[in-house]
Amino acid sequence: MRRSRRSGAVQIAVAGGGVCDAGTARLARAVGREIALAGAILVCGGLRGVMAAASRGARGAGGLVVGLLPTYDRGSGNRNLSIEIPTGLGHARNVLVAASGDALIALPGEDGTRSEIALARVLSRPVVLLGRPHGEADGERASTPAAAVRLAIALARRARRRRPRRAPARAGAARARPSSRA
Repeated sequence: MRRSRRSGAVQIAVAGGGVCDAGTARLARAVGREIALAGAILVCGGLRGVMAAASRGARGAGGLVVGLLPTYDRGSGNRNLSIEIPTGLGHARNVLVAASGDALIALPGEDGTRSEIALARVLSRPVVLLGRPHGEADGERASTPAAAVRLAIALARRARRRRPRRAPARAGAARARPSSRA
């Protein structure tokens, strides 16, 4: 029997700076650990900083970590990725990170992090903010990594129930239709 997507594990995207201080790295590692302990899948940009720290926390707790890499080189990701997906899209891969998460947890970062927050909002993905202020970023704020993960999972499950199911494509549905232009 095949499991439906809606009954699968929750995927939590984690966004944050490619360079971070020790305090932010500790927060990110704890977020990754909490995601793994909750049985969720961590999705990130796959590089250094917050991404590497969250990946380390999740892998250390036996979790699954998916890295959506900006290059075409699978070897460019951090060493704690379970699955490396080379996109070759550079910063444009941020839309894939935002779209792959059922929710997004944002830690301190710069423009790339803000873009992932904005993209998640555009895609109707819940956003949870953790750490120092994120400027004008819109999302729910959490005070601890455990609270951020609990909130992200609860919001993701609620959002999943509200998302409309897509009708399966019918055979021949993509056939060209005659033009009404003369």
